[in-house]
Amino acid sequence: MMLAKIKEAFTRPAVLFGLLVLLLSYLTYFQNYSYPPQLFWDENYHIASAQKYLNGVYFMEPHPPLAKLLIALGEQIYHPNAAADQFITTDYARDLSEGFSFVGYRFFPALLAWLTAPILFGIFLLLTKNPQQSTLLSFLYIFDNALIVHSRGAMLESTLLFFIALTILAFLLLLDTRDRPNVFFPSAVLFGAAFGAAMTTKDTALILILLVPFLLWKLKSDRQIIGRMLGAMGLSFAMVFCGVWYAHFAIGTHINASLPDNGYYQASEEYKAILDQGLTRSLSSFPVMLQDSLKFTSHYARGVPRLDLCKKDENGSPFYFWPLGARSINFRWETPEGTQYRYLYLQVNPVIWWASFAAVLLGIGLLASQLFFPFKEPLRHRFLLTVFSTLYVCYMIAISTLDRVMYLYHYFPPLFFGFIILGLVFLELKRFWVWEWSLQGKKMGLLVFGLLIFASFQFYRPLTYYQPLTDEQFARRAFFPLWELTCVKCDKMSTLAIPCKEP
Repeated sequence: MMLAKIKEAFTRPAVLFGLLVLLLSYLTYFQNYSYPPQLFWDENYHIASAQKYLNGVYFMEPHPPLAKLLIALGEQIYHPNAAADQFITTDYARDLSEGFSFVGYRFFPALLAWLTAPILFGIFLLLTKNPQQSTLLSFLYIFDNALIVHSRGAMLESTLLFFIALTILAFLLLLDTRDRPNVFFPSAVLFGAAFGAAMTTKDTALILILLVPFLLWKLKSDRQIIGRMLGAMGLSFAMVFCGVWYAHFAIGTHINASLPDNGYYQASEEYKAILDQGLTRSLSSFPVMLQDSLKFTSHYARGVPRLDLCKKDENGSPFYFWPLGARSINFRWETPEGTQYRYLYLQVNPVIWWASFAAVLLGIGLLASQLFFPFKEPLRHRFLLTVFSTLYVCYMIAISTLDRVMYLYHYFPPLFFGFIILGLVFLELKRFWVWEWSLQGKKMGLLVFGLLIFASFQFYRPLTYYQPLTDEQFARRAFFPLWELTCVKCDKMSTLAIPCKEP
């Protein structure tokens, strides 16, 4: 049905380029995703949660359950490990058994990361109607080192970005198909379902709610279609949102007293009674269980430390440095082989991150200029530039109000919005500096940009795929001080703050 909507765009070349995008993203995101066979970053938490699902153990977590359910499902499908209950008495997995396999636990995060690329290709194809341009713009996602390294772990962000991409694709379809009910209303269902899935992955997906008033504005002349659209969205959202939470409650029936609060995780007396009486699958219990689970998020947040730039081992960073890629996070390193070390580093592709941020600034500048100093020719994509610039700015404003420590990967959603803004700005530009931009000039410029993206990806590839580097090779990659890339034997030199002296 989606192909029916954009059959003009999806010509044979578009299908071939789409397959190329699928192949390239397979090679960067999915191939050999189980390497390295060690825990890194939040895998310690999420694999422990997945094992609780696999063994029917009740627990609460600060994040909604969908991504962790998928992590558990991957292990259930592949079950490469002899046992899946080593971590059901803790919320933090450690001390892996010999030969422990990550094939199952990392399967769905890596799979959804891989499949996000063709969805983004579809988004760009709807915008540009040009498969070559859409492919090169998709390089923004396919070859970003930070997105790749994080998405290949048993973590939440790849699931979040997949459903964010689906929601945006449905949004664009809704804008274009109001006169085609056979496509419009399935797109509304897709929007609600994808938004519901995103909201049951991480709470930061709430930013997507801003797409709804933009849709209402575009459709304001037809109240009947608005009502039916909102009904389809609301129903599909509720089914996914409630269905995911119900699965979480129905699976977790056993209390393990080794876990926090004797296994009850600050549950209310009503919820404790539901657990003790085995009523977690009762629909009448659902409101109480959902309310308690949502309250746990605020309870957990109160215990999260604030950003402390004076700490020598602080991995968090201020939100206003994220667009520049600061600061990088050393997920893990391995003892040297001779004079070399292996690193798994959350390190950005600077060509992608800096170009995306420049596009955001330029896009906002274009909108401001159009408002105060209108061009002779109005912006062709002013509405969409407004939409995605609003998403970007509002997300960053919301993040700025949080006083807990935040990390570079919390920038992934606005980075994704930045990719789309870059594509829109590219479509708007008619000249660059003193050069007029013909269609052929744009193609060449985008080709050069794609080559720069790929070259930068290759340069930082060892930090993404745990490949050995000497200290000299590492130092060449640490050219931007705000990243604070630090080799194993080096003292961390912070450009954000001087570590406080011990009293």
